[in-house]
Amino acid sequence: MHDESPDMPVDGPADRRRQFAEEARSERPDLAVLCLLVGAEADPAVDEAALDAAQIELDRLAGLLPFGLRSPRAWATALAGLLGGQCGFGGTPGDYQRLESSLLHAVLRRRRGLPILLSVIWIEVARRAGAPVYGVALPGHFVVGFGDPAAVDEQVLVDPFAGGRLLTGPDAELLVAGATGAPLDPSMLAPADPLDVVLRILNNIRAWAAARPERSDVGLWAVELSLLLPSHPARLRYERAQLLVQRGEFLSGAAELDAYAEVVAAVDPAAADAIKGRARAARAMLN
Repeated sequence: MHDESPDMPVDGPADRRRQFAEEARSERPDLAVLCLLVGAEADPAVDEAALDAAQIELDRLAGLLPFGLRSPRAWATALAGLLGGQCGFGGTPGDYQRLESSLLHAVLRRRRGLPILLSVIWIEVARRAGAPVYGVALPGHFVVGFGDPAAVDEQVLVDPFAGGRLLTGPDAELLVAGATGAPLDPSMLAPADPLDVVLRILNNIRAWAAARPERSDVGLWAVELSLLLPSHPARLRYERAQLLVQRGEFLSGAAELDAYAEVVAAVDPAAADAIKGRARAARAMLN
């Protein structure tokens, strides 16, 4: 069953964001809680009852796994049979075009999603059942690992996007080569930190929104949640400023540009001056 998590008040956006920030800064951030709070930010209709229901569904799925599983391969095979086979979790190229494919509660309901969200479901279900499981952030395609991550020879990798297909070494190399054109580096097989997983999910949402200028609202909240994580790229502040200006919030955007310019000035004075110029231009749009 899932670990006891603090209550998740979701009376409004401020409550959701406070809970997200507190969970992200806790000693052991809960991946499921953080992903569900991302979904609540995306869909205001997702209330506390809906978030509880998602946790209960993860518990239910974990309870369907057989007892007595021991080897990494046995765990991987059982999860593939349950989630990929019996329940039909998987993905198609069309799922990349849907925002719901990056929202945990929606992927649980639709049983379709991006590789990283499907992997979150595998991880959370397997973890509740006691499996030695972790995420593996291969470039361009997130997968799941079973076993001792220090014993690479015994590691079993699966692709939840493909219904739980077991990956051979050459399979993993092909995934990496297809995404980067570079060879697989052993460091890529290390367990992914939960906060890095959440940031990658938010990056996917930002990319989805960037391709749809009319959904700058989605891009803005995805950036703002990213900024609540303890570690994030400083350039996200610049992206937030640009989105504010794009949405007509010229004064707020200009103030954010000036603040970011102060950060940049210490390392790149010319770039800082250019950013300050954009801030002046944003304020001029009010005239």
